[in-house]
Amino acid sequence: MEYEPVIGLEVHAQMLTSSKIFCGCSTQFGAEPNSLTCQVCLGMPGVLPVLNKKVVEYATKMALATDCAIAPYSQFARKNYFYPDLPKGYQISQYELPLAEHGRVEIDTDAGPKQIGITRIHMEEDAGKLVHDDYNPKSYVDFNRTGTPLIEIVSEPDMRSSEEAAAYLKILRDILVYLEICDGNMQEGSFRCDANVSLRPAGTEPFGTRAELKNMNSFRNVQRAIEYEIRRQRALLEDGQEVVQETRLWDAAKNVTVSMRSKEESHDYRYFPDPDLVPIVIDQAWISRIEQTLPELPTPKKKRFVDQYGIPVYDAGVLTSSRTLADYFERCVDLFPEAKTVSNWVMGELLRELKNDEREIEQCPVTPENLAEMLTLIKNGVISGKIAKTVFEEMYQTGDAPKSIVAKKGLAQVSDEGHLAQMVEQIIAEHPKEATGYKAGKTKLLGFFVGEVMKKTKGQANPSLVNQIIKDKLG
Repeated sequence: MEYEPVIGLEVHAQMLTSSKIFCGCSTQFGAEPNSLTCQVCLGMPGVLPVLNKKVVEYATKMALATDCAIAPYSQFARKNYFYPDLPKGYQISQYELPLAEHGRVEIDTDAGPKQIGITRIHMEEDAGKLVHDDYNPKSYVDFNRTGTPLIEIVSEPDMRSSEEAAAYLKILRDILVYLEICDGNMQEGSFRCDANVSLRPAGTEPFGTRAELKNMNSFRNVQRAIEYEIRRQRALLEDGQEVVQETRLWDAAKNVTVSMRSKEESHDYRYFPDPDLVPIVIDQAWISRIEQTLPELPTPKKKRFVDQYGIPVYDAGVLTSSRTLADYFERCVDLFPEAKTVSNWVMGELLRELKNDEREIEQCPVTPENLAEMLTLIKNGVISGKIAKTVFEEMYQTGDAPKSIVAKKGLAQVSDEGHLAQMVEQIIAEHPKEATGYKAGKTKLLGFFVGEVMKKTKGQANPSLVNQIIKDKLG
């Protein structure tokens, strides 16, 4: 029997606020354990939470960016469960009355664009973090993360492959980063994903029994975990066994999912409205003001790059993967209006150097102005494309302007036709056998003569001029 995967994702994104959701403690990452806490986020008796307005604003931005309907009236609830890193014994979240519902995003698939529905976006507080000792049977708890503001983005079960899940996850991350409300760092846990995976006989409507997957800290691990889970569930069904509803952890070292606990249902959490927090009322005027602050988002920007600059869809996807990279590209094109040439250099040399140094585009030592100036030098024949790579490396290492590097290192292209003609004549005289072979129809020997000229000029001869002179001299 053919089985069809049914996949939904629950994404948690930490908001880039300077303080926590219900108290004034800092949200700084990497501070000394338990140093960023107070009576409120530790749940001491008698304390009262106060909602951080910036969290509501950021959550509303994401709701608008994903075409959600924003509720004029929403409410916080207590989600009751025990875990060592949850000091209150409950988490403040939203349940029956979330902030936003019924949204969508578009992903690219092999079959074309596909809409993925968003069930809801709601606000909640993060829990603490358990740190397990690798050498002793002990675990430590760090409460610094407790109370960090989160939004949870729950998708519809609209994805049918691990590739679609990864594409959905990526576009969500891109939107969050574009909005500057989350840094999208999966390694530090500020962007996290749980996947619900089930199988059903192809062509049928009812869903199968799902497993929830946790502990996936990269796009690649999300794909691998889902692919493994699909294989695991298919093997069970083909063997006549039942899939058990449970929560499973992804073990990246072994490339398997392992059972963690039976999956809770919503009634297990005993939700009820939080008595310490008033309901949230959002008027249309505030929504309109927030909407006016939204930037151009990744999907429309990608389409505009293809239409406006005439670059391939793939190039546009890479260049719009971050708002800062897109701005860098557009600034270069403003100064050097040959978009595909700019795209090639940004996607090639520039991103390769940044990746090798583990830098972001914001830390790039090559300014758009200097890259455009270097491309202008190539176009005007001052330097060759090969020499340009040497110039670019120097620009990246020093931050110097290309003109000063070319002058300082004597890298200007040799374009003196008389001088090059004399050099070609000398090389032909030194290699009569190759010259005779070329004249007899062995045209591939042209490359030999070009190479000899380049050796003599240390790669600085104008290659197109050299080609023409050689052809003229050899008839």
